[in-house]
Amino acid sequence: MNKIYYIPHPILRQKSKLIEKITSKEIDISKTMTDIMIENSGVGLAANQIGVLKQIITINHFDPNKKIEKIYTYFNPKIIFYSKKKIIMEEGCLSLPKQFAEIERSEEIIVQYTNENNDIIEERKNGFLSRVLQHEIDHLKGILFIDYLSSLKRNMIIKRVNKLKKIGEI
Repeated sequence: MNKIYYIPHPILRQKSKLIEKITSKEIDISKTMTDIMIENSGVGLAANQIGVLKQIITINHFDPNKKIEKIYTYFNPKIIFYSKKKIIMEEGCLSLPKQFAEIERSEEIIVQYTNENNDIIEERKNGFLSRVLQHEIDHLKGILFIDYLSSLKRNMIIKRVNKLKKIGEI
């Protein structure tokens, strides 16, 4: 649980399990995830990326207006609303190091999740935070950002990751 799994590891394609009750065990997993995410300069991390099939994601968001960095933890997150308005932005992923592609996603979402106190929360998110949430929640379903690409582009990225592993760069 202390390393990030890279494509094509099969755990990245598995669906994470719903957590019935948030306990100190899940909170400890989220703290480990936060440390790994920050250590790897990531903006988001899903539990299955470190080999844990539980619905937990962490996000490291820098607010340029307030000039503050904030860590978010979501247990059992799901998106209950997607805006019709879409935006295209470049995405990357800690499980596909040094690989980026333009991906279309909804500009705004409403996310429902459970917090550390087992309260169910609903929040409207837009912009970059909306994008990161969509990306990380996809991970919990076994979906990677490359799944939105053509098979040609997807296969090229997978080959590049495998080459980076082979030459020891990751």
